[in-house]
Amino acid sequence: MLQKVRSDYLLQEPPCPSPKKAEANLVSEHVGKQLRAMRKARRHSIRSLAEISGLSVNTLSLIENGKTSPSVNTLSQLAQSLNVPITAFFEIEHKKKIVYQKAGERKQIVFSQGQLESLSGDMPRMGSEPFITRLEPNANSGVEPIIYAGRQFIYCLEGHITYIIDGEAYSLAPGDSLIFDAYTPHSWRNTSSTSSRALLVLCPEDSSDDLPERYFIP
Repeated sequence: MLQKVRSDYLLQEPPCPSPKKAEANLVSEHVGKQLRAMRKARRHSIRSLAEISGLSVNTLSLIENGKTSPSVNTLSQLAQSLNVPITAFFEIEHKKKIVYQKAGERKQIVFSQGQLESLSGDMPRMGSEPFITRLEPNANSGVEPIIYAGRQFIYCLEGHITYIIDGEAYSLAPGDSLIFDAYTPHSWRNTSSTSSRALLVLCPEDSSDDLPERYFIP
């Protein structure tokens, strides 16, 4: 015989999750979206990221879909594998994905021997920052060699710029380029009698490093 179901039971609303649990679910979803975005930006499949990080494909899938809250150790493994700070998983997503700048509208960083024009606008740092740099005649990086964890790319636009990397000189004329690991001791000098201009891309391993200001103040 079928039992009669109480009508008041059917009218009851399903229990709502507690505020703390709801907040934790939102955090897990955000971390998952950040992980998926960073993985795709680096052209990793879930399987390849699993091999690099030492985590299982199933674990990564659960994290990306917001089905599990990863531990600090797990996030640390992923941060090292993706070469980002662990805080990158909790950053608020910026809506602005495109930066279009007309000449003269770029943010400028003026230093004693020239200036930088930021090409990234207000885009969040993702491991690299492009600049147009102008160096005054005989401008140089100072007596002490520069060392930082990361990589650097420079493309000469005007004039002549010489880099000394681990004791070896590299002279850049318009059209010449140079890329190197920046943990190698290096220095730079404008060897032109006029101002020199170059496209400069700084790629520090720590995206929170205020490298532009520190790099151009001898």
